[in-house]
Amino acid sequence: MARSDVTRPPSMKGARDALGVLSRPGPNRVRFGDLGLVGLPGIVYTPEQGYQLPAVVLGHAWLQPVRRYHELLRHLATWGFVAAAPNTQRGPVPSMSRFSADLSTVLDVCVGVRLGDGRITVDARHTALIGHGTGGGAAVLAADRRERLGALVTLAASEIAPSAVEAAGRVLTPTLHLAAAVDSLAPSEGHAERIAAAQREAGADVTIRRIEKAGHLGFCEGRHWSSVLLQNRQQHRTRKITRALVTAFLMQELLGEKRVSVLTSGSVPGAPVIEPMAPEAGEETGESPSLLGTGG
Repeated sequence: MARSDVTRPPSMKGARDALGVLSRPGPNRVRFGDLGLVGLPGIVYTPEQGYQLPAVVLGHAWLQPVRRYHELLRHLATWGFVAAAPNTQRGPVPSMSRFSADLSTVLDVCVGVRLGDGRITVDARHTALIGHGTGGGAAVLAADRRERLGALVTLAASEIAPSAVEAAGRVLTPTLHLAAAVDSLAPSEGHAERIAAAQREAGADVTIRRIEKAGHLGFCEGRHWSSVLLQNRQQHRTRKITRALVTAFLMQELLGEKRVSVLTSGSVPGAPVIEPMAPEAGEETGESPSLLGTGG
């Protein structure tokens, strides 16, 4: 089964049609596995088979279990991606340095180990990181430390310690930032926009979109006690738009797919492109109004 056969989307007419197509499952049957077999708690979804596939590793948000991302990970697997997520650093004061290292380790495992009884392999040239909230900040840290990375995606990214804003100034990986319009925990102007601005100043190809009516945990499925704490409810529309935009961006950056351009550039209903706010003169980019996590 060739990689191009399992990931190429059908023709799509405009952004609305593309949102409908790419928010629905792709053509692949999916397998599910446990990362505990390689020494880290977490999950991995893969197509049933395929060689030299693209791979993506996701970092969860503060306090969130990886089960709240099964929908997104499984969706990516149906479109031909190996999709994994470590379930580490879930305490109230996580180590973001260690979490970023875990993300990188899982990506290395996906590349270096034959999955699915040896019927699935990953192409090291086509790998990506996704991160939500503090996991978005950790994904930026991990991207800064990797020599080769094809794409980076953040969902309501949070500034952390060590600083994701500072690290972003060294990350030239093509990046999509999806900010939440109604985010009381990590408002985009203090977090995602500053990360994006630091990348853009360094010369990276960066797109930032704000998903209308989305809350910080609107990217998660299911229920968790933290949703009550943060006053977030399930948001099916937010997850639908996210699935389509993330899938399109990864297809474009990892596989060179041109059919998805209606979602990677231009106007997308419910997710307008915004311009990141450049730091004011004399502002220290390593500081933030809200830092979650520790460097140790």
